Amino acid sequence: MKLVIGDKNLSSWSMRPWVLLRHFGIPFDEVLIRLGQPGTKAKILDVTPSGKVPCLITDTGETVWESLAIMETLAERVPQHPLWPRDAAARAHARSISAEMHAGFVDLRQNMPMQITAHEPGIGATPATLADIARIDGIWSGCIAQSGGPFLFGDFCIADAMFAPVVMRFNSYAPAISECAREYAARVTEFPAVADWIGDARKDSAR
Repeated sequence: MKLVIGDKNLSSWSMRPWVLLRHFGIPFDEVLIRLGQPGTKAKILDVTPSGKVPCLITDTGETVWESLAIMETLAERVPQHPLWPRDAAARAHARSISAEMHAGFVDLRQNMPMQITAHEPGIGATPATLADIARIDGIWSGCIAQSGGPFLFGDFCIADAMFAPVVMRFNSYAPAISECAREYAARVTEFPAVADWIGDARKDSAR
């Protein structure tokens, strides 16, 4: 399989399936397309009609775009790995919050864009953004209270991958969040697959 991604410092959507693939040891080739370059759009359109990254090219040649669709496809193709929680009720909950993350939190996205190398506490803290953050804090705290942690549904899964770029935003802009959310964010930041992505982003930005 091939995963076509954008710059690791900036591409929050690319981060999600990449982290999942890396964590579960699913073999794939990484194809990086630099964002914001004169030929970027054409290069991406050569791969996917959406004109956006990430895009998964399966080992049988299918093209899958949108992070959540990519991860659902992976869950079907490698059922031996618990990409979603095994328990049906937990899986339904994980799918719900993953879809909410995929479709919502527009103000957070706009006002606190992912930039892993940035450290700008307080930037972007509009009332609407803070409302998004409060909702995310509630999701994290509720899931961990129910599952017992250390991740949202016990073990790291698609839901955690969906929220990993939010952790990167919180690391950069340092909004006020609960102790439970801070501890969860720290665990995600230190998680090996996430740490690998962060390390690559910092190396790339230093060039």
